[in-house]
Amino acid sequence: MDEREVLTGFKEGKAFEAYRYFGAHTEKKGVTFRVYAPNASGVNLFGDFNSWQEEAMTREEDGIYTFHSDRAKAGDLYKYVIYGWNGYRMEHSDPYGFATELRPGSASRIVKKSSFRFGDSDWMKARNNDYDRPLSVYEVHVGAFRKNPDEEHGWYNYREIAAPLIEHVKKCGYTHIEMMPVCEYPFDGSWGYQLTGYFAPTSRYGTADDLRYLINECHLAGIGVIMDFVPVHFAIDDYALKMFDSTPLYEYYRQGVAESQWGSCMFDHARPEVSSFLISSAYYWIKEFHFDGLRMDAVSNLIYFGGDQNKGENREGMEFVRRLNTILKKKFPEVILFAEDSSSWKGGVTKPIDEGVLGFDYKWNMGWMYDSLKFMSDLPKEKVSDYHKMTFSMWYFYDERFILSLSHDEVVGGAGTILEKMPGNDEEKFAQVRAYYTYMLMHPGKKLQFMGNEIGERTEWNESREVEFELLSNPLHKGLFDLNCDLMILYKEAPAFFKSEYEVGQFEWLYCEQNEKLLYAMRRNDEKGTSYVGIFNFSGQDLDAEELPVRIKKEEPAVNEIAENTGTKETSVKKEKGKEESWKPVLSTAWKKYGGSGKESGKVIRSREGIMTVSVPAMSAVIYEVVCTNKKK
Repeated sequence: MDEREVLTGFKEGKAFEAYRYFGAHTEKKGVTFRVYAPNASGVNLFGDFNSWQEEAMTREEDGIYTFHSDRAKAGDLYKYVIYGWNGYRMEHSDPYGFATELRPGSASRIVKKSSFRFGDSDWMKARNNDYDRPLSVYEVHVGAFRKNPDEEHGWYNYREIAAPLIEHVKKCGYTHIEMMPVCEYPFDGSWGYQLTGYFAPTSRYGTADDLRYLINECHLAGIGVIMDFVPVHFAIDDYALKMFDSTPLYEYYRQGVAESQWGSCMFDHARPEVSSFLISSAYYWIKEFHFDGLRMDAVSNLIYFGGDQNKGENREGMEFVRRLNTILKKKFPEVILFAEDSSSWKGGVTKPIDEGVLGFDYKWNMGWMYDSLKFMSDLPKEKVSDYHKMTFSMWYFYDERFILSLSHDEVVGGAGTILEKMPGNDEEKFAQVRAYYTYMLMHPGKKLQFMGNEIGERTEWNESREVEFELLSNPLHKGLFDLNCDLMILYKEAPAFFKSEYEVGQFEWLYCEQNEKLLYAMRRNDEKGTSYVGIFNFSGQDLDAEELPVRIKKEEPAVNEIAENTGTKETSVKKEKGKEESWKPVLSTAWKKYGGSGKESGKVIRSREGIMTVSVPAMSAVIYEVVCTNKKK
């Protein structure tokens, strides 16, 4: 490590390996500590190795304090004691600490260099962020996927949870796991979104090497792992980053932007030491733990102050994002970067950095989520007026590369579970969820589901309970789970659902006319000519002998703009004489094996003069594969 190069980059806000210099580092004999506290009048160090008796650190240039102890060793706890100019004295954990004690303790723990040896070289060589590959994500809270009845807090170790988690994800057909934040945090109920340790895996579930083991096992099983990264705000606990050197070293000085909407402290991204701190943290997790990507939380706050467009653009925040993403993409071009952005900023969240914008690979489609869940929670008569909430997302879909997300945010805080958002009795609720998940598959965009959604949980999620797998003994829940598995497997196996999906022409509306039928039909095409058609009946009435066009005629479309805010275009399709297609049902949400009442059938239907006649049960969806296309002579 070139210390001078690290320090130069640190002062410029471009350091990506600051953790190799700062923090506690074991040596052949003893441990060397370094901490940045430029506005302190003095910094002392104490811990297990000196019986918690303060020893003065040496102030070097640029406000860096150092100390070497021959007595300190791996496993010892320690803290810095910061003294300010006005009688300020505060005991702080190490901002660059690699481990901490279990809450409510707050001391950092010395960690020796890892001896873990990854065995995932084949995975690492093959991984990439090709947009034409399937990407389906299972969002998981490590401590609440399964609960350990033999442990005081109910937690399994990272190593212990690996096998059951991987088995479930493989069965469900997901390509990736997204871990909710695993950096250290003090309050269980924050789920890791208010952090105190940006380089320390939470001690709740084991050590750093235990986490490496979990990721390695996922890779050996062919599953990618994404980390939920929090670059916007941090916990207010005074032993951590807040007022670190007796001044707001990491947070904003000025009022109005210093506190987030969650009551936490906002990082001041204009400060080079803050930029280097966060960039080094992101780099650390990807480099040292082999994470395959980062989901960056609350990006709207990096675009607008407080995430509020009325407060103006956060130019320092956006410049930080560009710097961060530039470095990550240069060092790890194959990793995937997700923006959890709820804003409607038009600058280009997923546009290339060399165009002067943010450079993420994907943006969460929050608009799709809000609109579609609003529609699904409507009573049938209300759905008619909200019909185009299910089509509006295609109006702007090609503006960004979107991922469709049904995350933990949709099943907490009084929102109800996905299942309980649906109106009607139990059978109707399940029927609508099955149709909704099928609509999610057919709609362009990568996919994300939060744990428990796949089985139709009835209780809002919280960190104190595990996924309600016991519900699978109920046929309706088991049917929903089986459907979700089949949808994800179909998604991975059929290129029409993922290849070139961000290019116009891969998706077509066959029917999206606002009327009481509440009928939709869409088509997904691949470049080799294979197509799938999804037909959706969200009404409470069976639809029999409905006529649908085989495809939208490309040569002479008759486009009619429809009412404001509908968000789509209707294309009048004339019958195309001589055109014939055959559709083979691949899946129907009304089949008995999924909890419906219909008999499974593979009966092929054929078009006549460019029109397909279909029947769709109430509150159901059918997916057809287009098995042949020809013309009559």
